[in-house]
Amino acid sequence: MRRHAVAATVALAMSGGEGLATARGAAVVADPAAGAKIAERGSARGAPACSSCHGDEGEGDPVAGFPRLAGQVAAFLVHQLDAFADGQRPNPVMAPIAAALTPQQRADVSAHFEAFQAVSPPTPPQPAQAAARGYALAAYGDWPRGLPACSQCHGLKGEGVGAAFPMISGQNALYIESQLKAWRSGARRDDPMGLMRAVAAKLSDGDIAAVAGFYAGAAVWAGQPSAAAAEKKP
Repeated sequence: MRRHAVAATVALAMSGGEGLATARGAAVVADPAAGAKIAERGSARGAPACSSCHGDEGEGDPVAGFPRLAGQVAAFLVHQLDAFADGQRPNPVMAPIAAALTPQQRADVSAHFEAFQAVSPPTPPQPAQAAARGYALAAYGDWPRGLPACSQCHGLKGEGVGAAFPMISGQNALYIESQLKAWRSGARRDDPMGLMRAVAAKLSDGDIAAVAGFYAGAAVWAGQPSAAAAEKKP
């Protein structure tokens, strides 16, 4: 897979400038080349190389449940790193890593991973009943139970929408399941307006497995760069 050149900035309408917003309220201009060094070698303050868990090109690790980062909008990745660092998103592995990165470094490494194509490894097919249930929840929801369709926030093909709703098409099932269960239990609380907690609270274990399996196998966007990255190409 070929690495892609990245424009160094992300426009911020809220600030009137160019950069990535951090939880500390600052806006920084991202340097994806510096982010590549952190991803490959780690940081001087002790953060390990991102590639050791997330892969050389942000492809993730489906067996271990480490998420794919490739193609995610940089502003979304920055928000997650900020949330890990300040405790809004508790995680014993990621919290010290994110805290070892400065706001500038979080923006840099996020811009680096945004530019990769969102290619995921092949996923075993689901049983027919689970596949049908996963598709129904993704496309239509379950309105008698007050469940909106996943596509209403994450896009018709799970491609993600802006900085708040990540790309989930092709994300590994183990990671999707773990996050839905974290939303459901309240262990994860960094969702805008509590949207994911409200949805996950109504999902059964079977629902979670079905929708996770559906999106893990949704290769519609495999091989396609994120919308934000595509806009940056000359």
